[in-house]
Formats: sequence, structure tokens, C-alpha cells
Amino acid sequence: MQIRRYQAQDNEAVKALHYAGLAQFGATVDPYYDSDLDDIEGIYINNSGDFLVGTEDGEIVVMGALKKVSATRGEIKRIRVQRNCQRRGYARSILSRLIELAGELRYTELCLDATVDNTPARRLFEKCGFTETRRGKVGGYDLVFYGKKLNKGGK
Repeated sequence: MQIRRYQAQDNEAVKALHYAGLAQFGATVDPYYDSDLDDIEGIYINNSGDFLVGTEDGEIVVMGALKKVSATRGEIKRIRVQRNCQRRGYARSILSRLIELAGELRYTELCLDATVDNTPARRLFEKCGFTETRRGKVGGYDLVFYGKKLNKGGK
């Protein structure tokens, strides 16, 4: 699997992967919450963040994003893995690269969230050093919110 920065021609495949990931955990497409996928360059790449995709045989099989929250805080978003590629370490690879990028961008803290039901994602986040900060409801979904402090090396 090769990781690279998102390119405009990836948009259709990225959206399809995102929607498949939502469906896998019983979530639905919501134009309000999903509108960032219509401006990935503006919201992520050109705004002190990034959006990565992982490809296998030319097909996008994993994705993830880093979004600026403040000058010192970033948010990990949109980690999705094609269902037939799950449990191969692809999400961990994308997450690890996003954490490195956050350090390069001088973020000192990261946050992210997952639905309560998404046990695989929650386990991954916890293995990668994220700790639960709170629980809450957003858009009808029960979420677990996580945080992670970064040292000077971005770890």
C-alpha cells in the first residue's frame, strides 16, 4: 500500500470510500457533515492540514485527514478503510503518518472522535496513544472524543 496526498481526481473515489465506511457502522450521508469532501484542498490541504490516501494497485483503499483547529491543535478526520482491506494495518499507517504531519506542522495536541459502536477504530486510537476525554451526542450519534498530546518530535 502506497500513501500519498489527495489529488482532485481522487474525489469520487474518496467520497465512495467515505460513504461505504458510514454505512458499515449504520451512519448515513448528511450534506451538512459531509460537505468538507467537496472542498478537500481548501479545508484540509491549504489550511495547515492534509488529506492522505493509500492506494493498492492504483485503487484508493484507505484515507485520512488532518484538519486545523487552532495554531496548536489539529483534528484527525475521515479515517476510512475499504472493507475488504480492513485488519491489514492500513488505518494505523495513515493515522501514524497524520500524527507525524501534525508534529511537522507544530501542533502540540490532536483530537478525534469515533462512534461508540466503532470498536475497531476506538481500539486503534487507544493503541496509538489517544485517551478518551469525553462522550457526547452529535447529529444523533453517540460519540467518544479523544485527545493526544504531542511531544516536539510529533509522537
